[in-house]
Amino acid sequence: MKTEELKKQESIDLEPFYQALEDDSKLLEEAFEILLEMVSTDPKSAKNMAALIKKDFHGLYKEIAELCQSNQDKGNTPSCCGGH
Repeated sequence: MKTEELKKQESIDLEPFYQALEDDSKLLEEAFEILLEMVSTDPKSAKNMAALIKKDFHGLYKEIAELCQSNQDKGNTPSCCGGH
């Protein structure tokens, strides 16, 4: 039963969805906010997402690290970077 569900999910053409996200920056922003909300409510998901960003999206990881460093220099360290 689960195998059939996975086959159906794999057969869904996501290209129109991806194209819509590329074409509409507001839609992309809303989708990203929804994803962040989902991740922020589950600590395990947040940890997995952080690991994925660090491993596969190094440019994004560097930007986040720089923001954290900048805030730390100001004495306002966000919790994502070791502050409280």
